[in-house]
Amino acid sequence: MPFVSIRERLKEKAEEFFGCEYELFVEFTGLISWTRGARIGWHSDDNRPYLKQREFTAVCYLNSYGVDFEGGLFHFQDGEPKTISPLCGDCVMYTADSLNVHSVDEVTSGERLTLTLWFTRDSSHDEDAKLLSLLSQSHLHDRLPDSCLPQPPSCNMYWFSPKDDPNFKFGFDICWARLHALGYGIYFPQDHSLSEYPDLFSQDVQLVRGNKIFSQKFDSILHALQVVLFLYWKGKELDSTNSKEDSSYAEGLSPKRNVGVDYFKSEFSKDDALAESVFLYASSDVKEKQHRLGWAKLAAVAAAWEDYASNLRRELLRSFAHWRTSQSIYSVPYGS
Repeated sequence: MPFVSIRERLKEKAEEFFGCEYELFVEFTGLISWTRGARIGWHSDDNRPYLKQREFTAVCYLNSYGVDFEGGLFHFQDGEPKTISPLCGDCVMYTADSLNVHSVDEVTSGERLTLTLWFTRDSSHDEDAKLLSLLSQSHLHDRLPDSCLPQPPSCNMYWFSPKDDPNFKFGFDICWARLHALGYGIYFPQDHSLSEYPDLFSQDVQLVRGNKIFSQKFDSILHALQVVLFLYWKGKELDSTNSKEDSSYAEGLSPKRNVGVDYFKSEFSKDDALAESVFLYASSDVKEKQHRLGWAKLAAVAAAWEDYASNLRRELLRSFAHWRTSQSIYSVPYGS
């Protein structure tokens, strides 16, 4: 929600710069966190068959190289400038095709934050229309008490593989890898004898750390990841919460469950080395933080996340009538 006005300004600038006023639609908006170990090699932004609708890219830097993070320099393969040092408030725009092949160096410390937008001339890929359709179909107001936000899209959006991998035989699931990098395993409490990825993606899941399993069930692995990341984001605001281990929040991991954890790890990652090279950053820092972030705090943060998500849903509902009328998402004064 806070980025809607920024998104609209960037779209206007892209249309002005590339000479296509009133022709572009926002295909996807992504708030992207690059933490230590994150990098991406040479590529264009339309390099997969399902991305060919992308025509232009805008990368808006939300913090600065040398201040908030080290590494993470942006490089163009051809043309000038060859290298861009991210500076908070700067925005880089370029065509999404092979004319602008680019890469990002590995982040060596800190966290690199970008707001990245892709633009298209194809109205069928307009992210506003897709969201409005989703909200209309889901009857969001009827599901307000028990839905988690955001709703998971198709699971192949979270499967990372260096090659085209429609059958999930190589690579890894990004949600699992991020949880793994933060020191958590996953366990699905229901019968999983016939369940395989991607069927597991939308099933209830529990978090595991060390030899303990968290008692609370999450709606999906994405929901679990949302709560864990919310813990690292808002944890300091909940420092008054008792962070000591509490048996009412977690229990010992039985041998049977431990076998299940290993099974699910193999389903969500077909290439552990690749997953670790991409996401397993700052392991010593993570272990130090985990010592302070006990199960009681995780339970408190899970409840806080539900409140946070509920407030976001209410904002969506208040804006929905205006958005549906205009078929576009934009800021709305709620008093009007």
